[in-house]
Amino acid sequence: MKNVLFIASEAVPFIKTGGLADVVGSLPKCFDKSKYDVRVILPKYQCIKEQYLDKIEYVDHFYMELGWRSQYVGIFKAVIDGVIFYLIDNEYYFGGNKPYGEVYQDIEKFAFFSRAALSVLPVVGFKPDIVHCHDWQTGLVPIYLKDSFHAGDFYSNAKSIMTIHNLKFQGVWDIKTVRDVVGLSDYYFTSDKLKYYNDANYLKGGITYADYITTVSDTYAEEIKTAFYGEGLDGLLRARSGSLCGIVNGIDYDVYNPMTDKLIDYNYDSNTFRKEKVKNKLKLQEQLGLVQNPDVFMIGLVSRLTDQKGLDLVACVMDEICSEDVQLVVLGTGEEKYENMFRHFEWKYKGRVCSNIYYNEELSHKIYASCDAFLMPSLFEPCGLSQLMSLRYGTIPIVRETGGLKDTVEPYNEFEGTGTGFSFVNYNAHEMLDTIRYAKAVYYDKRREWNKIVDRAMAKDFSWKTSAVKYEKIYDMLIGY
Repeated sequence: MKNVLFIASEAVPFIKTGGLADVVGSLPKCFDKSKYDVRVILPKYQCIKEQYLDKIEYVDHFYMELGWRSQYVGIFKAVIDGVIFYLIDNEYYFGGNKPYGEVYQDIEKFAFFSRAALSVLPVVGFKPDIVHCHDWQTGLVPIYLKDSFHAGDFYSNAKSIMTIHNLKFQGVWDIKTVRDVVGLSDYYFTSDKLKYYNDANYLKGGITYADYITTVSDTYAEEIKTAFYGEGLDGLLRARSGSLCGIVNGIDYDVYNPMTDKLIDYNYDSNTFRKEKVKNKLKLQEQLGLVQNPDVFMIGLVSRLTDQKGLDLVACVMDEICSEDVQLVVLGTGEEKYENMFRHFEWKYKGRVCSNIYYNEELSHKIYASCDAFLMPSLFEPCGLSQLMSLRYGTIPIVRETGGLKDTVEPYNEFEGTGTGFSFVNYNAHEMLDTIRYAKAVYYDKRREWNKIVDRAMAKDFSWKTSAVKYEKIYDMLIGY
């Protein structure tokens, strides 16, 4: 039996702000339990929902040195779907009504969390073979493993993996402050280690010291070695390219299953979608005040409303997208300019456009189950989960070929009869518009071909089981299994 420890700042069902939580909460339960004991360590945030705080139990506590401070470390434990979660308690760091605050606060908070996550292991009696770190919040862990923890019997053989979920966020702050809180010597604050220009960079430290680096799609693993996508770390990632690979995220096929989903009005599968899926469309049209028409081409967009998601392209050609024979359903929050843009176009095209400027899990499922196509024209997308959900529900993705979108959506080829979606290459509004119009033409003029695309989309397997097998191979390679 090999012991694997996930260290992360969030995980479902306890706390979620993005896709990281889905990975850390869903992936551990998919490993082969006869070979791997996978456990997770998280902060015990005060803002975790009451129903989950009730499920955790106190284990122990101790005091830990952090720089010149001595800090309380409480250990709590919960078992969810057969996976053991440890939660680190310290109200000074993890109080408040949201998991993240200002960067300068988070710098100290996650220095504490990284050191505490390793310090609790002898107390709970879990000796890891693999320490799997996620994003900048755990970037110090591979350094601590090579530094003050290296001599300890519990850690001497542990290998570390750093998974980059989004390279844009790196944990950067001034060296003086970071040196004061992390308890590392000056040796680590040089330009080949933590130093980043005149600051210190947690993620850079993690990438430098981890035994292996993964990211969340093959294409993103290649993209981040270039200046455009590399966010200032492309040189380091090129240098470490021999220890870097991409593994596409999955989705929970029990939660996202059109056959059993209780959040949608009519269940269906690949055999029944031709009759049942359109019933969801009519129901959603009624619910949202759109013109009820089973045949109209309905496009969904569920997203954070930010530049990263390609919404400046959408803004450029919004009038053309909202033509007579299209309905558009939007769900999400984000930058004010995009929230107001979608509100404006709902007012302008009442009955054809519906803008839901909030987030609602139930409505997101209904959009995946009701729409014909799903628009995701991202500037960059490390993996993306929405296109995986739309494939699962037979809602055809229209995407830009970047990161995980390129790896998971096969463009339709009318001559070979292949493909699961529609894609465009350049970050260009009119190229996107042409792709939408092409998809619309297939939908209206070649419905049998469209249904075959739906068949192929629903047959794809992007469950966590597939991802888990690939991670197992990396674990085995590092351990020499």
